[in-house]
Amino acid sequence: MSKTRKFLQLESELESYKILMSKAMDSIIDQEISKYPIFVVHQHEVELGVPIVDKEQVTGIWSINASSLEEFVYKQVIQEDKVEGFKKVYKDPADFYCVFVLSELGANFLFIPKVAAPK
Repeated sequence: MSKTRKFLQLESELESYKILMSKAMDSIIDQEISKYPIFVVHQHEVELGVPIVDKEQVTGIWSINASSLEEFVYKQVIQEDKVEGFKKVYKDPADFYCVFVLSELGANFLFIPKVAAPK
């Protein structure tokens, strides 16, 4: 399966989580925790972020943790000298979710539109 197809499949699989992700994102921004929320999407245990979806308790195959750029830097997932570059590519959270996916394809940052793409 191509990376594009995997991305579209993931986007579809995350559709049912978008309301929960939006609430978490709004809380992170409104409480001034971070201007750069990041969702960690995974299928195994990770020590990053706060769990908001546990795949064992939903019908989906993904667990989701809410995190931030600041935590990624603190835990050295993003190196200090890469922060400005990351901020430049970070898409407006009003329109996109920043998702850090840990899967069989490795670790990838993706920006998933809040509104589903037309099929």
